[in-house]
Amino acid sequence: MNKEIYDISQVDYTSRVTITNPLDQEACARIKRATNARVCVGRCGTSLRTETYLRYLSDHAAAMDAVWKHVDEKTIDQLGCIKVQTLAKNKAEYIKRPDLGRRFSEETAAFIKEKCRHDIDVQIIIGDGLSAYAIEHNVPDTYQILEDGLKSAGYIMGTPIFVKYARVATMDKISEYLNAMLSIIFIGERPGLITNESMSIYMAYQASSDKPEAQRNLISNIYKNGIPPIEAGAQAVQLAELIYKNKKSGIDLKMK
Repeated sequence: MNKEIYDISQVDYTSRVTITNPLDQEACARIKRATNARVCVGRCGTSLRTETYLRYLSDHAAAMDAVWKHVDEKTIDQLGCIKVQTLAKNKAEYIKRPDLGRRFSEETAAFIKEKCRHDIDVQIIIGDGLSAYAIEHNVPDTYQILEDGLKSAGYIMGTPIFVKYARVATMDKISEYLNAMLSIIFIGERPGLITNESMSIYMAYQASSDKPEAQRNLISNIYKNGIPPIEAGAQAVQLAELIYKNKKSGIDLKMK
């Protein structure tokens, strides 16, 4: 007799309790709803239950997919971005050599300087980072809210740029090339077993390779079960205006 095989990755585990005969089923369900941690899953002797183990393997595979997948260029084309690539030649090199994901070739630097607007108030960059899914699922809504908010406030916007094989510090080089007062980069976060869709937004005032990592401000955990993309866009507008007004970012910016 044939049995239907279901996709375990589609099972909602937010309240699913897999302990056999729990003392308090509802208490376990409340705990599950309060955390993404793998609690109330039960065991088989000293081992994980088959269902729990299969879900772990599924989530691990999803995280691997997010890292190795390339961003669908339709997402980028819809935003009107110019496209560039760091010194990393492929995904494998990008993973093994983080330093190459922070730099551009002389030819790419010249291309950016030629094709992009200079002396702007705000430069928005989209980097694939460590999760293609994060960019595809979150950028369209977040970007639209951020761009509309900053344009309506009167800021001079730069040419949007998509960077393939990007690390956060690519924003520093682009800022230097274009003389951007405020640089903003959307980038895919390293995926884990909870989600492979989480994105971060980094911002820096007069970003420069000479400044430390502490020059940046960050909004992280942007995805449907974290900070929703539209809300993240609104937060990013407020933070960008605060940074620009104070002409400071990172640890120098005093948040009230």
